[in-house]
Amino acid sequence: MSAVGSSNPEYVVARVRARRGSLYGDEEYRKLTRMGPAEIARFMEESSYGADINALGSRHGGVDLIEYALNRNLAGQFDDILDWSEGSLYDLIARYLRKFDAWNVKTVIRGAYTDADQSAIEVDLIRAGEFDGRRMRRLLEADSIDAVVEVLEDTIYGDPLREAYGEYEETDTLVPLENAVDRAFYERLLSGLGNAEPTRQYEAFLKAEVDFRNATNALRLARSGADIDPAAYFIEGGELFTRDSLARLARNLDELVEYIGDSQYGEELGPALRELEEADSLIAFEHATDAALLAYGDRLGTIHPVSVTPIISYILAKEREVENIRAIARGKEAGLPVDQIES
Repeated sequence: MSAVGSSNPEYVVARVRARRGSLYGDEEYRKLTRMGPAEIARFMEESSYGADINALGSRHGGVDLIEYALNRNLAGQFDDILDWSEGSLYDLIARYLRKFDAWNVKTVIRGAYTDADQSAIEVDLIRAGEFDGRRMRRLLEADSIDAVVEVLEDTIYGDPLREAYGEYEETDTLVPLENAVDRAFYERLLSGLGNAEPTRQYEAFLKAEVDFRNATNALRLARSGADIDPAAYFIEGGELFTRDSLARLARNLDELVEYIGDSQYGEELGPALRELEEADSLIAFEHATDAALLAYGDRLGTIHPVSVTPIISYILAKEREVENIRAIARGKEAGLPVDQIES
């Protein structure tokens, strides 16, 4: 479809709600944590992942089969949503799904940095964004970070990555490059959204996502103790921080935690902030921001049930399912105990 013509949220929301009912729940996750990789694949074969497991089963096995099936299913689900969508709704969904282009760019950059095998990089790619098969192949074939940047020179990531490349060479860390990718994505995502009330609510949701990304980046910098200018990693578009406030707060972990706790997100993130203080668990905080964002999207979906928000909420819920299954499969392969996988 295209962004030309009338929008059709009623139809797409109805289709998405039907699919949301098939997402795994707590009972399915409990079963999966007690299975090995082969059993997990067989369990998935009896669910909405069946076609993907069957299509890939002759070429892959074990955790690789699970990984490829998850990513194939995710891309297929989101392609379906775009196929159903028309007009401005198509544009709003398509621009959000470009987050997977950003994910793939960062995945390829990390692979080039660590000299990973092409097959090891490919298994983590999610083909649900805007990049076509030819560009994805060129990214996989890039044998250096400079080559990755060259492949992307005609995209929204080209100039930001080229500008960040010098700092990457100076520091030998991927933070400047990864943050350049995130900034490029979010700046495009938030531009020209429109003024209709449902769209303004959707914009509030996106701003919360930017706030959570800035908060996580600030916490990482505060914990690292590295001599890095936090303002250089600020992502425009949120409401919780300014560039100056982020730079100041990222230098003092206690002040930063207190600031987030006193914000409009304090109620949702309070338990995770306490855990961060007591156990220094940034992972718990990141999980809490994911859960809070999903809950926020669900809440906005009840306010505007026939809008883009319930669709984006489903996209997030589907992402969480895929990440949970992947974490379980990798945890089982690594021999982690059940309680650690569940956490």
